[in-house]
Amino acid sequence: MADNFFNIDERLCRLAEIAEEKCFEKFKETERIARHNGEKVLAAFIKNKVSESCFKGSTGYGYGDGGRDVLDKVYADVFGAEDALVRHNFVSGTHALSVALFGALRPGDTLLSVTGNPYDTLEEVIGIRGNGNGSLKDFGVNYSQIDLLPDGSPNLNEIFKKSKDAKVVYIQRSRGYSLRPALNVSQIGEIAKAAKTANPDAIVMVDNCYGEFVEEIEPTEAGADIVIGSLIKNPGGGIAETGGYIAGRADLIELCSYRLTCVGMGKEVGCTLNQSKPMFMGLFFAPDVVANAVKTASFACELFNLLGFECLPSNAEKRSDIITVLKLKNEENLTAFCQGIQKGSPVDSFVTPEAWDMPGYESKVIMAAGAFTMGASIELSADAPIREPFAAWMQGGLTYASGRMGVLLAAQTMLERGLIKL
Repeated sequence: MADNFFNIDERLCRLAEIAEEKCFEKFKETERIARHNGEKVLAAFIKNKVSESCFKGSTGYGYGDGGRDVLDKVYADVFGAEDALVRHNFVSGTHALSVALFGALRPGDTLLSVTGNPYDTLEEVIGIRGNGNGSLKDFGVNYSQIDLLPDGSPNLNEIFKKSKDAKVVYIQRSRGYSLRPALNVSQIGEIAKAAKTANPDAIVMVDNCYGEFVEEIEPTEAGADIVIGSLIKNPGGGIAETGGYIAGRADLIELCSYRLTCVGMGKEVGCTLNQSKPMFMGLFFAPDVVANAVKTASFACELFNLLGFECLPSNAEKRSDIITVLKLKNEENLTAFCQGIQKGSPVDSFVTPEAWDMPGYESKVIMAAGAFTMGASIELSADAPIREPFAAWMQGGLTYASGRMGVLLAAQTMLERGLIKL
């Protein structure tokens, strides 16, 4: 039995079997979505005639890089968009989001966040935290926000009212370091409709991080003008070593490309070095890898429910990202959980994570992330700010077998420290 490799307590093994039984229908639905999205990706590869020559990396200016251009077209088709900008030199999802925001906004424009506070690392980009030097605020961009309703749904009435004066209506699909639910694509479509009804010129922009391939369609197929994400999350499939993407309206992609490189050159320049093949391969594998991450999340939710902890979202809810929040009640439980996740990592399993002052975050953060690619949250990881409600945000799992074991080792670590009782 596989569990014997890790000396998991037999009582936990029995709970794991019960948890998996509870996940049966959820797993079937997850696998159905993966088949649909896998076929969609395959169709885009075939339509755009991906060939071995697309994997050859360019150097220098990167003029005439055919593989780079084909990858953009594949992404555009997969996301139901007019165009896309997929580059290894996006250093993070926050960088890609920053490029999109600075590309679309001009002095005097208003950025309207309709999902409350943005993710921590964007606060300084916008200028609502920090010294503001080089932020959107510093360049004369105004900021306004609408909080979600108490049940976590969008406030469509307020969105309709405030979108009239907004240049960009900004949606964060995933929950970030909050307990609110991720928005599903249907809800994003409702936001886009409300904003466009009030202001047809408004640009609906979606931070799509952690959400790609969790549902059958993407926000750009439901009314969003532009979506942005990181390749070391869902769409990189655990193979892309770095990078990000922006997909959407062709005119907006051009503006973003001018911000990434320079005005007048845009997408025509930018060498790919040796990154094209892993970006193609990562996208090809992504639907199945995302399904493994969703299955890992569903299993964790059921197991920790059985152990007496609240998990969000529950498996009865519609899932729209790969993240599960485990409310672990106190710092000791939280630390033990993250250290247990680290023990189940294929890389750096011997490292003990501790909380530290991570750049871009307001509170100390503990991160468990033993990954082939540093910081790749499509690989099993768990992180949390050390603050109330002492919740761990867990995501990823390249394979279900390894993800399942990582979750079990987290529970085992808590059991060994006397933090849970069976």
